[in-house]
Amino acid sequence: MSSIEKIALFIDGSNLHATSKALGFDIDYRRLLGEFQSRGTLLRAFYYTTVIEDQEYSSIRPLIDWLDYNGYTVVTKLTKEFVDATTGRRKVKGRMDVDLAVSAMELAEHVNQIVLFSGDGDFRSLVETLQRRGVRVTVVSTLSTQPPMVADDLRRQADVFIDLAELKPKVGRDPADRPRELRQSPQFLTRGTIHRGDRVE
Repeated sequence: MSSIEKIALFIDGSNLHATSKALGFDIDYRRLLGEFQSRGTLLRAFYYTTVIEDQEYSSIRPLIDWLDYNGYTVVTKLTKEFVDATTGRRKVKGRMDVDLAVSAMELAEHVNQIVLFSGDGDFRSLVETLQRRGVRVTVVSTLSTQPPMVADDLRRQADVFIDLAELKPKVGRDPADRPRELRQSPQFLTRGTIHRGDRVE
C-alpha cells in the first residue's frame, strides 16, 4: 500500500469493546494506532463513546484520558440512565452514530480510506455515501462469534472487511499486561451490534 494513502480511523468504542470481549482479548490501543500508521498516513483516529451522566467516577475514564493523550481524538456524549416502565430494566439514552457519521462526512474529502471499527448495521448507508464520494471503506468487526458481531449488510457494503480475530496478533493485549488502573473492565453501554437502542443490563 502506498505511503501516501491517507487514512482515518472511526472507532465505535462500545461496539469494539464488545467485539474484542466476545473474541476473548483486550485491544492494545497503542499497537492499534501503530498498525494503521504503518499502512499509510494516518490523519485522524477518532474514538466515540458515551459516558453516563451523574456518575462521579466511570471506569472508562482512565481509558478515555489515555487515548486523549496518546494520539486519539476522543468524542464523548453524556447519556441519561432511566428505568423502563414496562420491562423494569435500566436503559440508557444516547448514541454516537450521528456524531460519527457527521465527522466521517466532513473528513471524506481529505482521505482515501476510512476504517470503521463497528459491526452496527446502522452504518451501512454512511459507508455507501462515503463510497460515492470516492472513499474506500474498511469495516473491522467479526464473523467469528455466534451470532456474528457484524451486520451482514454492513459487511457486504464495505470495500474491505477485516475480521478483528485476524488482527489479534497485531493489536491484542493479554489482560495481565494492562496498566493497573485499566484492569477493571470499562463500563461500556452494552448494546446489540445489529439492533437499535442502547441498554445496560
